[in-house]
Amino acid sequence: MSRAETTASAARSGTPVGAVPEVRWVWTLGLFRSEVATTFRRWRTLALLGVLAAVPVLVGIAIKIETSDGGGLGGGPAGDGTGGPAFIAQVTNNGLFLVFTALAATLPFFLPMAIGVIAGDAIAGEAGSGTLRYLLVAPAGRTRLLLVKYATTLTFCLVATLVVAGSALTVGALLFPLGDVTTISGTRISFGDGLLRALFIAVAVAVSLIGVAALGLFVSTLTNSGIAAMATTVGLLITVQILDQIPQLHAIQPYFFSHYWLSFADLMRDPIYWDDLVKNLQIQALYAAVFGSAAWARFTAKDITA
Repeated sequence: MSRAETTASAARSGTPVGAVPEVRWVWTLGLFRSEVATTFRRWRTLALLGVLAAVPVLVGIAIKIETSDGGGLGGGPAGDGTGGPAFIAQVTNNGLFLVFTALAATLPFFLPMAIGVIAGDAIAGEAGSGTLRYLLVAPAGRTRLLLVKYATTLTFCLVATLVVAGSALTVGALLFPLGDVTTISGTRISFGDGLLRALFIAVAVAVSLIGVAALGLFVSTLTNSGIAAMATTVGLLITVQILDQIPQLHAIQPYFFSHYWLSFADLMRDPIYWDDLVKNLQIQALYAAVFGSAAWARFTAKDITA
């Protein structure tokens, strides 16, 4: 449509021309707020967040019981860079390390599974319940609706990660002492700096899940069954992580979205080791671009019947 036609159309509707882009942005933000509110009101979402919040509680209690019984904690030395075990060994000395331990424990399965459920249900769930057609009747547009669904899934990624971190910090403060933090390089930083690094680690974990979110959204555009989309996404997630543990596949493993997930441990080095963190960001961006484009191509050409 030419600028003159746009002006004439706006004049007939009584809407100032300059207000049209603003109205579109307001509609997009309104749709995003509505999607976020709907997602976090569902019992399924609350149950997922409840399970994620319970994991640090169970881990913290298990460590407390083991140390109270006089048993030692297994795992590598504090500087071995293995992530989970290195953090577990320091939880009894500083409760802040329960945050890192809980994130390392939930990242391989619990967090990606929760993201897979939300992303897999994003489009397929609407189609299965018969609401997708009505959403597209509103002036949303398929591209805008897909972007809003993905943004909502990414919001859940961040919230879910912060729920794990917040629960772990609370339990760690209740069960263990807090104080200066010993990094996995052996240096000491203040508790405030350690808390700031914990926040950065939570954000890094959330960023590590954007590839899974894009994959789940793509799968969601392939079917009208939300359960099938969720199951397929979780199944692919498990399959990729199994393949990532087979030594014979070492040549292709760096291209798996899960390969650099535990690179967040490098944020607890002094100085911070950025190489694997950057590689993780790059691989997540690649998966987001590839599967996001595939989801857009599929969804914009899909015949919506429900």
